Amino acid sequence: MHLAERDSVIGDVVPGAWYALYTRHQHEKAVAHILSNKGLEIFLPLYTVAHRWQDRTKQLSLPLFPCYVFLRGGLDRRLQVLTTPGLYSIVGCAGRPAVIPEVEIDAVRRVVESYLRVEPHPFLRCGGWVRVKSGPLLGLEGILVRKKNDFRLVLSVELLGRSAAVEVDVWMVEPSPARNTRAMSHWLPTGVPAPA
Repeated sequence: MHLAERDSVIGDVVPGAWYALYTRHQHEKAVAHILSNKGLEIFLPLYTVAHRWQDRTKQLSLPLFPCYVFLRGGLDRRLQVLTTPGLYSIVGCAGRPAVIPEVEIDAVRRVVESYLRVEPHPFLRCGGWVRVKSGPLLGLEGILVRKKNDFRLVLSVELLGRSAAVEVDVWMVEPSPARNTRAMSHWLPTGVPAPA
């Protein structure tokens, strides 16, 4: 836990912070609905995918991070949270609830609320870090990956080891000055230098 956060902790709870809740498989929506009805602030990022059966195709909204729901604050009502059907636990570290950085939640929220196609992606620890310089994702940072002729910006929730990818135009990104991006400089448009 960061030093600044420790000062505002009440017991092992940081007021207004985001936490991850671990749910049973395919119980994310039910857990989110129940907790929302209890007056708690919940974030369940969803993405749309087409599923085909023999006789039809249907658009489904699935959790971007299977088995996880995000909760803002609310741990002062821990018993109400933990007794929610379908919920296993609050994700923690060293026996304390672990805070999810708000910047990670905001990035995921912006991606799922945009018109852009988003999908789960294998977790990445390293790669070419870029910052979006235009469009609806302006200012977001992530790892740029290439899939065939398309590019994707991979955003991660580090604590969970989970990532999501959103399609981006390579012209909309630039090397992140705060990250090492030498490895991906060959993917960037001509004239966009990698940081020294």
